[in-house]
Amino acid sequence: MLNIPTTQMNSLQLLPTYGQSAWLDYIRRSSITSGELQQMVTAGEIWGVTSNPAIFEKAIAGSTDYDDAIQALETEHDRDAIDLYEQLAIADIQATADILAPIYAKTDRRDGYVSLEVAPYLANDTEQTLQEARRLWQAVDRPNLMVKVPATDAGILAIEQLISEGINVNVTLLFSQAAYDRVATAYISGLEKYADAGGDVSRVASVASFFISRIDTAIDNLITEQLKTTTDRKQQDLLASLSGRVAIANAKLAYEYYQNLCQSGRWQRLAAYGAQSQRLLWASTGTKNPHQSEVLYVEELIGADTVDTIPPATLAAFRDRGTASATLTKDVQIAREVLSNLALVGISLSDVTDRLLQEGLQLFSDAFDRLLGAVEQKRQAVLSKVK
Repeated sequence: MLNIPTTQMNSLQLLPTYGQSAWLDYIRRSSITSGELQQMVTAGEIWGVTSNPAIFEKAIAGSTDYDDAIQALETEHDRDAIDLYEQLAIADIQATADILAPIYAKTDRRDGYVSLEVAPYLANDTEQTLQEARRLWQAVDRPNLMVKVPATDAGILAIEQLISEGINVNVTLLFSQAAYDRVATAYISGLEKYADAGGDVSRVASVASFFISRIDTAIDNLITEQLKTTTDRKQQDLLASLSGRVAIANAKLAYEYYQNLCQSGRWQRLAAYGAQSQRLLWASTGTKNPHQSEVLYVEELIGADTVDTIPPATLAAFRDRGTASATLTKDVQIAREVLSNLALVGISLSDVTDRLLQEGLQLFSDAFDRLLGAVEQKRQAVLSKVK
């Protein structure tokens, strides 16, 4: 912690006093080279960084930050778009990892991570996901890297194997409690295998990234459709009472599961050897509904042993106008009632979360396509100048 009186801390700086770490859901070369990222780290406002294909697509396609690097790389060697992107991304990830290295050391490997995602095209192929994750792990060559792997059936098999090899994993695109159960089991099984092979389990870290706002967006759309055709006043009131509340309820019950898991004998045996628990990470925490508070999901999900990865606009809003307090363990019984009432109105949360996983994979694949297209366009521009 910073040696600043809590009365002088902003809301972001206060989060660690409640056991939560804020990670920045954003990466861009200018924020690294300008010192902006370093300033946020030094101020104790962020403790890690996450990236994904959509973030890199916006950074590379939406700026000139990478033009000189593309020109230098292309002049040095004739590369295709994927190779160029990887060189750019790996350089950014390495630079970010180095900025975060003091946090990694100070927190005894609990924080200070940066995440890089395997290609979204591989989400349903365990073996290719393993090969890609191992390759990225070796290419970045930083102990505070987390390789992002989606929580598909194939991905969960890969996660267990990667953990058993001592590779840090950020499990992404988690929406359902059932999927989280499988992910948590895979993490524990991987650690047990690593320990049996003589590995130091204290050096392996993982987070389970639970997506938040997308759930409310999907559920609220279904609620709106039902309200158009429902004439029963009681049903209308019940539907209206669920709007904007399901994602937080879902997250609170996932956290309850996490707390219970940490008390299990199986986990305690690993903890005795210094194993780190697989923290829940709240992702997609920017509010999509203009009628809700812009910091709703940050304020309502603050609790011990959690991470919140926050996009820049939401981060700034929470820093300036948010309130930090322990909220994650409050109203858990009400959260159960919310999900029970959701079933009563005929909306299947499992159907929604299954669909969101597939949509999330498609969104990342589409972003990756656009990213490669943008890199190729810039590469062609460089070639035309050379000629």
